Amino acid sequence: MKVAEERRAIDAALDNYRKQLDTIPDDLFEATPPNGGWSFAEVYSHILQATIGSTIAAERCANGTCEPTKQGLTLVGRFALLFGYMPRVKATEEGAKIPVKKLTKEEARNLLIKCRARVETITPKVNDAKPFSRFKHSRFGMMNAQQWFKFILVHLNHHLKQIERIKNKFSIR
Repeated sequence: MKVAEERRAIDAALDNYRKQLDTIPDDLFEATPPNGGWSFAEVYSHILQATIGSTIAAERCANGTCEPTKQGLTLVGRFALLFGYMPRVKATEEGAKIPVKKLTKEEARNLLIKCRARVETITPKVNDAKPFSRFKHSRFGMMNAQQWFKFILVHLNHHLKQIERIKNKFSIR
């Protein structure tokens, strides 16, 4: 997938997050689902903070402020970016690299706007980024700007599935 196609897909995923936000009842947004797990608010906190962090990593790579390296993706990273699928791993709040918090819907809306702005800012830079300027991802290894951009899409789509699982736990349609 080319950067322009990935950008359209990222925009579509962010549109989906915004649409989902409007369908989640206010009283359930911050509620812990039956049988545990993250609330909608915590998923939104995680995904939006991670998206902003990923745009920063991609921008660093695109600006050439990362050390050039021949080190690359881990096996899990190759798999995820090649197939556009993240292996499901139960993350605990304590184990998350970016601490999650229970956002309000208004905070989530504002972070969605910030994510869109960051993605718009970095898109032109990603096309011209040098492939050996890489920044480390905790599970996927050393990624360049194009890989970080692709990761944003894969990660957004992964957590959209989690939103659906939480809706099912609450019997929301």
